[in-house]
Amino acid sequence: MKRLAFLFFFFVLVGVDSTAYAQTKKSREQLEKDKLEIQSRLKEFDAILKQTTATKKTSLGQLNAITSQFQSQNRLVNTLDREVNLLSTNILEIENEIASLEKQLIDLKAEYSRMIYNSSKLNRGLSIVAFVFSSSNFNQLYMRLKYLKQYTESRKKQAEQIEKLSNELANQRIQLDERKVDKEKVLVEEKTEKEKLEAMRKEKQGMVNTLSKKERDIQKQIAATKKQQEQLNRMIKAAIEAEIRAAETASKKENSTSTKKAGTSMPMTPEAAALSSSFAGNKGRLPWPVETGIISQGYGTYPHPTLKGIVEENDGIDIRTQPNSNVRAVFDGVVSKITSIPGYGNTLIIKHGEYFTLYSRLKSISVTTGQTIKAKTVIGQVATNAEGEAVVHFQTWKGLQIMDPATWISAK
Repeated sequence: MKRLAFLFFFFVLVGVDSTAYAQTKKSREQLEKDKLEIQSRLKEFDAILKQTTATKKTSLGQLNAITSQFQSQNRLVNTLDREVNLLSTNILEIENEIASLEKQLIDLKAEYSRMIYNSSKLNRGLSIVAFVFSSSNFNQLYMRLKYLKQYTESRKKQAEQIEKLSNELANQRIQLDERKVDKEKVLVEEKTEKEKLEAMRKEKQGMVNTLSKKERDIQKQIAATKKQQEQLNRMIKAAIEAEIRAAETASKKENSTSTKKAGTSMPMTPEAAALSSSFAGNKGRLPWPVETGIISQGYGTYPHPTLKGIVEENDGIDIRTQPNSNVRAVFDGVVSKITSIPGYGNTLIIKHGEYFTLYSRLKSISVTTGQTIKAKTVIGQVATNAEGEAVVHFQTWKGLQIMDPATWISAK
């Protein structure tokens, strides 16, 4: 019974270890996935920011981009740190498992030796043949044969368990060596990325120091941008109101085929209602208006994350990309309006049922008013400002209600 209990404990322990190993492997795979995604994002930052390195100009937009890059680099270092900790825990678990397996192997071999010794003592040193045929009667002969059969099976099982335990121990030692090598690699990688992070921190702080001395100029720049944004908003509201009036006129003429969605003031045909529903159903999954880009200024009103006394205000999001990048429609729709706004340059509005998207700061536009377009259709090219930054201003609206565009496009 003692041996059976021992063997049962052995199998349970091996089973638990396999489960723990599988969970550790899954955790590492997720960390590796996170790491690759962040590294891909950082490559995007490098490609975009290198375009303005030659200008040597320090701007609020450049600081915002560097700040976002720093945050991503910090995430990468934290991910590597978690991977090191996970590997350290895994190494400790394997070392404990090896110690446990070594003790089990010693116990199992000792039990095997006792079995051999007891058997030898029982047959008093006789050979197996002599031991069987020295029986005094047939019943004793039968019992001795039965004992020998059980003894042989027991020895075989015991030998098999020793072999299994030895193999498991060898596998654990191989895993331990692999995890130690993995940890060394990650530690080297973490050291390199920490050095990059420190370099970014110094660059960011240098920009903060430079821009802090220009607070008055920045405030004037923000005030001018706010006026330009107010003009942009008046334009888009007038364009949406015009679309609503046109929809109401069409609704009166074709009252039998039009529908009116609850909670909106914009009548829609069944086709427009379906498009609107499809747009809403893709919230958080819409493609970006540029293939590669970083959000250099987010939506809303908030204090600048690094410059004291500076408050940023944005009715959309500003996406920094590479010069001359194509700008794309984020969804199927109809070009509602094309115009030009001071400070925002060429601007385009696309209607998606009751939803609207706006694209500003384009140097050229390649579609026409009233044109029906599909998602990812190229609608123009991004302009480059005086600081050498290529930035697309993007907004999303539901009727006359403005929304945060970052919640509509896919996460990066």
